[in-house]
Parts: sequence; structure tokens; C-alpha cells
Amino acid sequence: MWWETFMLALRAIRRNALRSGLTVLGIVIGVAAVITMVTLGGGATAKVTKDIGKLGSNMLQVRPGQGFHGPGGARASAEPFEVADAEALAREIADLEAVAPAASRSMQVIRGNENRSTTVTGTTDGFVLVRDWDLSAGRIFNPGELRSGRAVCVIGATVREALFGGLDPVGETVRLDRISFKIIGVLAAKGLTSFGTDQDDLVLVPLRTFQRRIAGNTDVQRIYVSARDGVATDRVKIEIEHLMRQRRRIAPGAEDDFFVRDMQEIVSTLTATTRVLTTLLGAVAAVSLLVGGIGIMNIMLVSVTERTREIGTRMAIGAMERDVMRQFLVESVVLAGLGGICGIILGLAAAAVGARLMGVPFVFNPGIVCLAVAFSAAVGIVFGYFPARQAARLDPIEALRHE
Repeated sequence: MWWETFMLALRAIRRNALRSGLTVLGIVIGVAAVITMVTLGGGATAKVTKDIGKLGSNMLQVRPGQGFHGPGGARASAEPFEVADAEALAREIADLEAVAPAASRSMQVIRGNENRSTTVTGTTDGFVLVRDWDLSAGRIFNPGELRSGRAVCVIGATVREALFGGLDPVGETVRLDRISFKIIGVLAAKGLTSFGTDQDDLVLVPLRTFQRRIAGNTDVQRIYVSARDGVATDRVKIEIEHLMRQRRRIAPGAEDDFFVRDMQEIVSTLTATTRVLTTLLGAVAAVSLLVGGIGIMNIMLVSVTERTREIGTRMAIGAMERDVMRQFLVESVVLAGLGGICGIILGLAAAAVGARLMGVPFVFNPGIVCLAVAFSAAVGIVFGYFPARQAARLDPIEALRHE
């Protein structure tokens, strides 16, 4: 019975192929739009998570001041940290994997006739551990170089490309302004962050070298810390804040003159934002599904009017009201289902092209595909019910008289 009804529905759809195609177009566009938006949103979320992960695994940053606030985004000033603060963190907080004090300055790095403005950061060997950064060549600083303040450096991939091209820079000498530094290592490329910052455009030097020969002071501008695997970063953040309040002699009830930035919090905030935007765009795109459903109902009402004599003939030879209703309802669901299948194919293709153009990963979401199929079928049932009910309630005698 159902198979015969299905074949009758296909026959009726083929009878008016152009009209049927235009009818399902709204469903096709709606399903394709929802799948495209949700897939691209998932790719954007994955890219944000990956880019934040490039900054370091389980990383937190400790900075002097009270964070960025106010309409101008200004940060309240405070006394800088000292190396002893970083040593205290490493010594007294057992859940830390690595600690790296750092201070930075924008400088010119020069090799022969080539030069580039870059960020020079004084830090320790813990920097690559905290930032989860591999070396593509050479090595990081050894304890002797850190203690004595040797003029050695590790360069980023962008600096290497700008000054050396494809040559191996390890063992070569560059100048930071007027000071010569020997290159002992090259950092592996990390690329741009989600904020458009080139992470590879930097030069690392021993912190003591930076303080003595470049900055002329012992200030530490920030401290990078990395929590051990499996340790909640929010718990580590509380321990850091407690210790730093003690070291900076902040009275109970007084505001901190430092802030701790948890990268996991940034990840959660950004991913939540992208998910909200994805949901909003998907909801807007889903409106076109309702428009497509109205189109199906409209064309099915026209079909009922055109096929009044056919309905009357079927009912005169014994067809029940439920049989007529089932015929038109199945026809409506088939139209919506065909639109859903075409929309899925079009949506996935558009999402793949859009992901390539936007530079985000293509994240296939089987859940949204199943939801699109179910929703398109539901549209066929809901918007096909009224025309099917109207057809089933026709008076056979009046239907046979219809011209």
C-alpha cells in the first residue's frame, strides 16, 4: 500500500516536473543555507580553539597592572615583576609544568644589508615549554648562557625567512641594533593567530642578556606559566593570585595590582561567541525552510484543485478518505525530502568551498545533516497536511461534476 502510494506520488511529481522543481527550490536553499552556516561556524570554532592552543598548552600569563578595562582599554600601571617572583612561582606551586619570565622590546635585527623590525624577548629556556614551541633547528639556551648573559639568540621562522631565506642560520651572527648575537636555534613556524598577529616574528635572547645589554634594568614585564596535564587551570590561577598577593604585600580587601590571564578562559569565551553566532545564522537560514514549506502547501492546494475529478473517481470506486489523504501527504513529503537531499549536497559543497576561502577547517557535522533531513520531512508533513485533508474531505459526487 505504501509503496503504491509512493509510486503514485513520484508519477504526479514527474507529471509537472518544472513546477515541482520550483516548489522544492525553497527547501533546497533553506537546507543548504543551514548546513553551510553551521558547518562554517563549526570550522571557525575549531580554528579559534587551535589558534589559542598554539599560544601554549594549559598556559596562563601573569602581568602587572589590573587588566584591560574601560572604554579606552587602558591598563592600570603597577610595579613590574622581578625574576624572584617567577622563581617563587616555580618553587611554591607544585602544579606548574614550567615557568618563564619575559620582557620584550621592538628592535631592528640586522644581517649584512638585510634588516627587519621585530620583537626581541628576553626569557629563559622554559619559554618553549610553556608555549609548547618546537625548534626546527639548533637548540634553546643552556644554563651557562642564562647565568652569564651570553649574546646568543633563537630566531622565529619569519625572521629566518626575511634574513636568510632558505639558508641554515644556526651559527651565524646578527645584530640587534648595535649588539652582535650568535644564532643557536630556530623556532618552528606557528603562523598567525586568530587576531592576525605573526607569532614567528620574534627573536629570543637570555633574560639576563636582555636586562643588562638591552633594557638596562631588571624588570620582568610578564610571567608565562604552564599547568601540568590534568590540572585545572582555574585552580592554578587561584594559587598564583594568592602567592602573588603575598609577594607584592597587598592588604586584605585591596585590589590586585596584577592580573592572571587564563588561556582556557579565552578559548571558552571565543568558542561560546562563535557558537552563538553560528546558531543565530543557522536560525536565520532556517526561516527559508518555512518559506519553502509554504510553497509546498501552496502548490499542493493547486494540485488538489486540478485533480478534483481524479480524486472523485478514486473515491467513487472505493478509495477511503485516509487513502486520498495518504496519497497527497506522501506526495508532499517526497517533495520536501527531495529538496532536503539536494540541499544537503549543495550545502556540503558550499561549506567546503567556503571553508577553503575563509581558511578554516571543514568540520563535517552529521548531526546537522540528520536534523536537516528530519526538518525537511517535518516541513512536508506539516505543510502537506492541510491540502491532504482538504482532498480527503471532497464530496465524490461534487468532485465528479467538477470541470
